[in-house]
Amino acid sequence: MTTVSDRDGQRTATIVGRATRVMIVDDHQTFAQLLALAVSSQPDFECIGTAGTGAEALRLATQLLPDLVVMDIELDQESGLDVTRKLREAVPNVVVVVVTAHRDADWVVRAAQAGANAFAPKSGALDEMLTILRDARSGAMTVASSMFATVPSRSPSADPGAASLTSREREVLTLLGKGVAPVAVARLLGITVNTARGYVKSIHAKLGVRSQLEAVLKAQRLGIIETSDDA
Repeated sequence: MTTVSDRDGQRTATIVGRATRVMIVDDHQTFAQLLALAVSSQPDFECIGTAGTGAEALRLATQLLPDLVVMDIELDQESGLDVTRKLREAVPNVVVVVVTAHRDADWVVRAAQAGANAFAPKSGALDEMLTILRDARSGAMTVASSMFATVPSRSPSADPGAASLTSREREVLTLLGKGVAPVAVARLLGITVNTARGYVKSIHAKLGVRSQLEAVLKAQRLGIIETSDDA
């Protein structure tokens, strides 16, 4: 898994001591029902409902107060990301896992900007989906490893910006890929927070990205850092 801290550097508390209450939002009824059955078969999950539209999702979420919502990125005639934004406003502590057939890294970034905690492909294995749901409970942005399976890796030397990264910038990038926030990067490397943030800005400029998530995703595609299987 790829785990990246959210924009505020905050992580929601992992739900312990009871089953995680899950709601599934998908306009494909068969997919929603099958996933609901699979989720409910797990001792640490409980599916409390399904919804096929954004309006229904918002109504059920405010009534049932799920811990976690599985959200289709494209509902019938509406965007699952727009619904995600509204859902996070209505139920601020809810964890949202976006599922989609898209494998473009831009969609991962959009999901993160909408407030999603995780991103998983619909075509992935059930075990991977369940792992993503469990990992998402930490509140960190988690991306399924299979998202990168069909993306060919390129040599960093083929990208001028990546090739110009210094050894220290690569250290910082590796830590970012592990979900370490800049403040913690500074502490681990024995540098000031301003220096750490300076490295982050330089990495963004050299890789031509605008966020920590984009930097990590591009670095993984280029093979600069590895895709971890740990949350």
